[in-house]
Amino acid sequence: MKLTPTEIRDVVLIEPGVFGDDRGWFMESFNEPRFHAELAKLGLPAPRAFVQDNHSCSKRGVLRGLHYQLPPHAQGKLVRVVRGSAWDVAVDIRRASPTFGRWVGVELSEANRKQLWIPEGFAHGFIALEDDTHFLYKTTDVYAKDCERSIRFDDATLGIGWPALGAEPIVAAKDAAAPGFDAADLP
Repeated sequence: MKLTPTEIRDVVLIEPGVFGDDRGWFMESFNEPRFHAELAKLGLPAPRAFVQDNHSCSKRGVLRGLHYQLPPHAQGKLVRVVRGSAWDVAVDIRRASPTFGRWVGVELSEANRKQLWIPEGFAHGFIALEDDTHFLYKTTDVYAKDCERSIRFDDATLGIGWPALGAEPIVAAKDAAAPGFDAADLP
């Protein structure tokens, strides 16, 4: 497992070791002691234990986000794509952070098998780049409707460079109605 900090050092790209031969391939998708040890090598804290797994399936052009939860149910997320591909985004919403309001984006795919660690204090979203994209999330807290919040995906203040797919993104009504970054209910 190789961990590489992104432009926002707390958000980490994870490349698991993949072992293949003529039968196929094997990879360890999660190992808590190794994950914690690799974060420590980067000077980053270990997250709370993962308590919920989520799985979504999206067709090409579906954009989900930017979602986050307020304390006491803030969520860290370990995300990956097991079928298809997605462009994944994390936005720093920690007011005291030197990277407050900045975002990072990476492609996660069935082919590259990369994962992204997004700690608490970040809004998260992705756009499916292919039909039948399966996205998995491990979260450090359970879903709590009363704590759920979102930021509009195309907020000009953030200026996220979503990939152009030749059509407008397909967005849920609640995501389309989300407030902009400056009006968001941030922790």
